[in-house]
Amino acid sequence: MPRLTATPELLAPAGSATALQAALAAGCDAVYFGVDCFNMRVAAENFRRQDMAKVVGRCHARGVAAYLTLNTIVYEPELPAVTAVVRQAVDAQVDAVIAWDPAILLACQRAGLPCHLSTQASISNSATLLHYHRTFGIRRFVLARECSLEQIVAIRQSLQQELGPAAAALEIEVFAHGAMCVSVSGRCFLSDYQYGRSGNRGDCLQPCRRKYRIMDVEGELEYELGEDYVLSPRDLCTLPFLDRLLQTGVASLKIEGRNRSPEYVDVVVRAYRRALDHLAAHGLSADWPVLQAELVENLKSVYNRGFSTGYFLGRPTGDWCQAPDSRATQRKEFVGPVVNYYRQVNAAEINVQGQPFAVGDELLIQGPTTGLLRVQVNAIQVEHQSVPAARQGTHVAIGVDRKVRLHDKVYVVRATPERAGTPAAEPRP
Repeated sequence: MPRLTATPELLAPAGSATALQAALAAGCDAVYFGVDCFNMRVAAENFRRQDMAKVVGRCHARGVAAYLTLNTIVYEPELPAVTAVVRQAVDAQVDAVIAWDPAILLACQRAGLPCHLSTQASISNSATLLHYHRTFGIRRFVLARECSLEQIVAIRQSLQQELGPAAAALEIEVFAHGAMCVSVSGRCFLSDYQYGRSGNRGDCLQPCRRKYRIMDVEGELEYELGEDYVLSPRDLCTLPFLDRLLQTGVASLKIEGRNRSPEYVDVVVRAYRRALDHLAAHGLSADWPVLQAELVENLKSVYNRGFSTGYFLGRPTGDWCQAPDSRATQRKEFVGPVVNYYRQVNAAEINVQGQPFAVGDELLIQGPTTGLLRVQVNAIQVEHQSVPAARQGTHVAIGVDRKVRLHDKVYVVRATPERAGTPAAEPRP
């Protein structure tokens, strides 16, 4: 593959202030975030509507775009709220809204606010894409997750035939990494039927992630469905074929994960940043396969259900989870809060309330302003005396390489015992 003439945007999730800072520090080009309305991730920490300007300001200060997700369905009594939140987004200088309900698309069009069509709209062909473009003026489309690489190329070719040079103004965005829903494009009613908690309103309880049994109507026969969780897909991972994905000409690579931790955001964004920068600078150099393998291993360290290629390389038959929880090779355990920062010596004082740690361990320090800081513990002091380990119930000091804040949370990183030496499944080629 030749060097890229244009590197696609790397779009990161920001489900909290800490995750936002982690995404910015890790090198994303844009973030997407939700507020307390019309949000498909209500379980995330999210932001308040009055915080929009602060979020956008943090992003723009780093040259990063900020997209607001208003991607649920909208009910009749909520129409005034749609107008109000779109007006707030304009005032906050949000770069674009991600939505699919026509009420929100129309409100954005009237307000002159760019809108990216959510994957919830299931755009999978050029005719539908052109309809939304001509009706609502939309210029970026997050394709349905069912689209293969060949179909993405075919859509772009059809747009060029229909629009000529004007087709270059229409952008295609795809999900590149993260959780996948059994209903693929997300319009599932299982949680709503069982618990009255609708996935289409961002409130899914994910009953699909459980193991199920089949019983015949007479009650004589009962089967447990093997080792696979047949309603629970593995996570999408495009790193093993990222060069092929980029050849389709997509404008933006989106990382799923507004419900995921700041360290997840940090690891995943850094991995795809390094991959994109390498391909832009060197193309398919001899060391690209080595870097790919290293980055996939890094991705396995944080929350995942095993990896899948999704639909990009064809129908992903059999790509189901084989366990109910994460396949991450690492876990974090709470140590305690930061209670002081000594600027002159770049040291943090920690109240060890939970897990102890020792010299040689890795710590994560997380906070809404600090973001995420990884610290390799080279020395520990208690009352200016060096000690080999920090015990529960003590206050200790460690060196840090940048400022941390009062009440930042500190975690120690441990290998996950049952995962050590048994990494998550590779995406099939």
